[in-house]
Amino acid sequence: MSRVYNFSAGPAVLPEEVLKEVADEMMDYNGTGMSVMEMSHRSAAFQEIIDTAEKDLRELMNIPDNYKVLFLQGGASQQFAMIPMNLMKNKVADYIVTGQWAKKAYQEAQKYGKANKIASSEDKTFSYIPDCSDLPISPDADYVYICENNTIYGTKFKELPNTKGKTLVADVSSCFLSEPVDVSKYGIIYGGVQKNIGPAGMVIAIIREDLITEDVLPGTPTMLTYKTHADAGSLYNTPNAYCIYVCGKVFKWLKKMGGLEEMKKRNEEKAKILYDFLDSSKLFHGTVVPKDRSLMNVPFVTGDKEMDAKFVAEAAKAGLVNLKGHRTVGGMRASIYNAMPKAGVEALVAFMKKFEEENA
Repeated sequence: MSRVYNFSAGPAVLPEEVLKEVADEMMDYNGTGMSVMEMSHRSAAFQEIIDTAEKDLRELMNIPDNYKVLFLQGGASQQFAMIPMNLMKNKVADYIVTGQWAKKAYQEAQKYGKANKIASSEDKTFSYIPDCSDLPISPDADYVYICENNTIYGTKFKELPNTKGKTLVADVSSCFLSEPVDVSKYGIIYGGVQKNIGPAGMVIAIIREDLITEDVLPGTPTMLTYKTHADAGSLYNTPNAYCIYVCGKVFKWLKKMGGLEEMKKRNEEKAKILYDFLDSSKLFHGTVVPKDRSLMNVPFVTGDKEMDAKFVAEAAKAGLVNLKGHRTVGGMRASIYNAMPKAGVEALVAFMKKFEEENA
């Protein structure tokens, strides 16, 4: 069976080159006579894997020296609790709710202190990003929280909110490494890796050192304290070793491709192909306010549920898979992450044109 074009929102498409390399090393990594999957996380071979992965990520993102890079388990959803447990010194935090995941993070934070929803786009099914230039930031807020790219709804913060000097915490799960970022603007920038970087089961958290302390909320488990992992170089307990290894391969691939400037250029080019077609189509329509459109996740609908279902089924037969939209938006969603080739987006648009002609 040949490879399909996989538009899944996550776990998602990985670079073919990386998959081939990983397959080649499955039985014997670098002359060790074993797979990374069966290797001790305390071995010199694995230490080199994790050190190299961190070094390459630091180079790709220009991460300042006063930030720690942590490879953690529990996915992005576990961070919804870890963040307030570690940061809520005044027991106050401000949340900007622009989608399902920001909403879940906001709900979770309410267990640990006063979480204020200072802006939301829920009134229009999260189809836009609210104006965040002058928000009612709480004077005693420990941090301001955003989800920067909304996987389900296909929106993206093009400008970071004005936090009025408060620490910014951002979930970047679905736009991680898709374009250059200024890490120094964030206190914590984190994301699950299963969308744009590696296999499922891990989150990378990049945290400014002054936020990593022993002064956490009473009752915070050892494993949910950032300092535990920072002090142990992400090796306090057995980490998701194989995932770290694959992510490391993806970092090397990104560097080889030309880094994040080049990825941004490619991602803009791919997204333009799809958005231009949606804007000219009589059958398909994008669901997001154009200025807030994500480069990574593109939701679209026909306006007819049966037609949507027919499209998804026929597309799958044509080798364009995982295009069904999230149940809260309906319709379709194409996730076009870094590893989705331009040819995949072109194939999708060609299929959509043909479908439109046949179903006009």
